[in-house]
Amino acid sequence: MPLLEQSLVDSVIKRALRSGADFVELFVERKRNQSISVEESKVQRVSSGNDLGAGLRIIHQGTVSYVYTEDLSEDGLLKTADLAAQIGRRGGGKFAFGELTGTPKNLQRIEVPPDTVGAEAKIELLLEADQAARAVSGAVKQVAVGYGQSSQEVLVATSEGIHHADSRTRVRLMVHAVAERNGEIQTAMEAPGMQRGFEFFDDTSAAEYARAAAERAVALLDAAPSPAGQMAVIIGNEFGGVLFHEACGHGLEADFVGKGSTVFTGKIGQAVASPIVTAIDDGTMPSRWGTLTVDDEGVPTRRNVLIQDGVLVSYMYDRLRAGQQHHPVTGNGRRQSYQHLPIPRMTNTFIAAGAHTVEDIIAATPRGLYAKKLGAGQVDVTSGDFVFAVTEGYLIEGGRIGRPVRGATIVGNGPRALHKIDMVANDLKLAPGTCGKEGQGVPVSVGQPTIRISELTVGGTGVVPGGAMRQ
Repeated sequence: MPLLEQSLVDSVIKRALRSGADFVELFVERKRNQSISVEESKVQRVSSGNDLGAGLRIIHQGTVSYVYTEDLSEDGLLKTADLAAQIGRRGGGKFAFGELTGTPKNLQRIEVPPDTVGAEAKIELLLEADQAARAVSGAVKQVAVGYGQSSQEVLVATSEGIHHADSRTRVRLMVHAVAERNGEIQTAMEAPGMQRGFEFFDDTSAAEYARAAAERAVALLDAAPSPAGQMAVIIGNEFGGVLFHEACGHGLEADFVGKGSTVFTGKIGQAVASPIVTAIDDGTMPSRWGTLTVDDEGVPTRRNVLIQDGVLVSYMYDRLRAGQQHHPVTGNGRRQSYQHLPIPRMTNTFIAAGAHTVEDIIAATPRGLYAKKLGAGQVDVTSGDFVFAVTEGYLIEGGRIGRPVRGATIVGNGPRALHKIDMVANDLKLAPGTCGKEGQGVPVSVGQPTIRISELTVGGTGVVPGGAMRQ
């Protein structure tokens, strides 16, 4: 069943155009969510919600106006169109959108819609994960397990005749384990998720992810404080890609480029990374967290190579910035909900796989830090300066993985770090996340293979061993 009948969509756009607007866009959204949490081996919360609404974007001579409503009746939508036309202001300027190209891919196939599965089955899965984590060791003192699902349907129609729909269904598991011994406390987290139905759990074991989180938390109890100083840093695959996403990816979004507030402005065709680095944003990858059939402006998503063999070849655009910067659209216009304007955003962003194995990289590193998993970080998008916590780290000693370390942070500058990547492995993996920007959160994937950065600053509190490392 369509979100709105075509005749009503046409009536709303026609009504808004009576204001003399150059462009009208109607975005309609229906979203259903459910979340369940288990803590201390008991169900703490089962919640669900529904969102339904529509937003109207009107452009008068370059000036953008936006209104939204939760009333999707014919009368409610036409009143909203009247309001949009009334508040729209003529700017006296010109605007141009990037030319629309491409054909939408087929909708994601969902075998078991998650809202057809009862809460009992989901709770059973969470309790199984809870027990699996607790069985790892008596040192595991707390376990929190969560399940989340969302089903989002969108419709985008414009005064140019665009009319596209998309359906996005996502499920996710979250496990947080806390281990304690003699007053020492360590934590670990696993959070797999895909754009699939409940069949995701046919080949994803909640218990295995829970055990992995608990085992890591326990192992960290025996970890030594991390040394500090300049050293080679090997960053693990999967969520390790958050460093590129935060410290470089945002700097390749066209709104930052247009403002000149990123070091990548004006560098198309220039070397911005090591020649072994190729970086991609791909909104078409099957079942990935950030995959879209069309973006939130109705533009078919595509595979956009951002950096090819170290050379910057493209930014990421929404339609407005593509027009302003005379560039083809890239399918990166995204918004959190019908209450928000679209802006340039990443989808599934990653560094491409290289030729080495992880074993090659470790064996070629006399001393350094193996940051197998990264956690939270802070980034200055303008400069690319970053600080990230290492949630699972090991010393590399004599070309071998040494003892685990805790309390490590890596500190550096994203654009400069790109030039220092000297080895790239062949083990590309992606992980789900929520990207925040200008108060809007959207689902994305980050990813990379294991990479080595020849030198970074490592923060820590431990004693520096001999050689290049220093505190």
